[in-house]
Amino acid sequence: MRIAMIGAGYVGLATGACFAELGHDVRCHDIDQDRIGLLARGETPIYEPGLHAVMENARAHGRLRFLEHVEDCVGSADVIFIAVGTPSAPDGRIDLSQIEAAARLVAGHLKPGAVVTVKSTVVAGTCRRIREIIAEEHKSLDFSVAANPEFLREGSALDDFMHPDRIVIGCDDRRASALLAELYRPLTERGTPLVSTTTVNAELIKYAANAFLALKIGFINEVADLCEQVGGNVTSVANGIGLDRRIGPAFLKPGPGFGGSCFPKDTRAFAATGRKYGARQHLVETLIDRNEARKVWLARRVLTEPALPKHATVCILGLAFKAKTDDIREAAALTIISQLQRAGLRVRVHDPEAMANGKQRIKNVEWADSPYEAARGADAVVVLTEWEDYRHLDLRRLRAEMSGRLVFDYRNLLSPTDVVSQGFKYISLGRSSPKSPSRKASMGIPALSGIDQRVAAPHSD
Repeated sequence: MRIAMIGAGYVGLATGACFAELGHDVRCHDIDQDRIGLLARGETPIYEPGLHAVMENARAHGRLRFLEHVEDCVGSADVIFIAVGTPSAPDGRIDLSQIEAAARLVAGHLKPGAVVTVKSTVVAGTCRRIREIIAEEHKSLDFSVAANPEFLREGSALDDFMHPDRIVIGCDDRRASALLAELYRPLTERGTPLVSTTTVNAELIKYAANAFLALKIGFINEVADLCEQVGGNVTSVANGIGLDRRIGPAFLKPGPGFGGSCFPKDTRAFAATGRKYGARQHLVETLIDRNEARKVWLARRVLTEPALPKHATVCILGLAFKAKTDDIREAAALTIISQLQRAGLRVRVHDPEAMANGKQRIKNVEWADSPYEAARGADAVVVLTEWEDYRHLDLRRLRAEMSGRLVFDYRNLLSPTDVVSQGFKYISLGRSSPKSPSRKASMGIPALSGIDQRVAAPHSD
């Protein structure tokens, strides 16, 4: 089948490459001509494990092309995917201008019977709006509009596409439904469930799914806080919860708050949609506030640590919002670094993949080529991304590089016993440290003085 992909960003590239891997003829277009030129030369502008190899294989077999002119991409396509950005507006609503512009861009080049399919994450009713736009631009055309939300996780996008939990297609006519079912037949023949529904339902499924997963993250973070107060261990608690088949173990690891391109934007848009239609999503609204407050509060835990010198140097390990990606959008590191800098601390940073992006966003920090260089002379280390490199740190070497003895492990990567045995004071999430004093007092919100007054107070219910 011939596919046109409008938008060569993260979703467009991963999806286009995977469709080509399945044997479809894929042509990609993007308004960023520099990006198209780079991709046509065989370069990959984003970091995603395995993506470059899949793209190169598809290009070598002539199944994946990157074209400057939209008419060359769309004119013969059976299915046209729109995979462009939907950024957040200040009030949480998503900006649909790129989606609408893409619809106008392709409208004059569609062949009869083409199915324009929205791959971007959009609010309920967007596909109806796309149909109106195309009909206005090309009144006599017989075409369909469909919703096909993506469920790709950064760091595992190829596996998520090839082995999905389900495929959701939203269509308001049988022709579109049949065509998209045929498109995905190589996957459904392997047993992947296909959810065929309306466009509005498909749009809602994406947002509701992401909101629910984000709620699991927020829930286990607050359970971790309770564990610290009562002497529990969140790892054991999460394991006991996750073995319940109704709950499952995924997204039950405490951390510094969710970030990235999906959960923050999608929860805000879901909440904004609820407000718009008079069906407020109160749980999600609270989650959004608590997630942002958590990032500030974890910076505050560093600043209120009695053993931290007034003009300390802090080593940050991890910029990316999660491992296996170079994406720093709304990452906890951005907030925490900012808070530490406002308090007058010196910050040194390492990340295996995200430092190039970090250098475009973060000023007045020192950049290190290894975690040990980042820790050199530091009074404290703060682990913010769950990279395997950090899980297997040489703790003896780390101690030799540092001036201080504080380790804040905000991903619970390290063994408390191993860290403390090297003479460190170890602060993790939801579990106590061997031979370390209780931190119950620090878990409250004490009155701050001196440099700590510059740290914003966390949200309270």
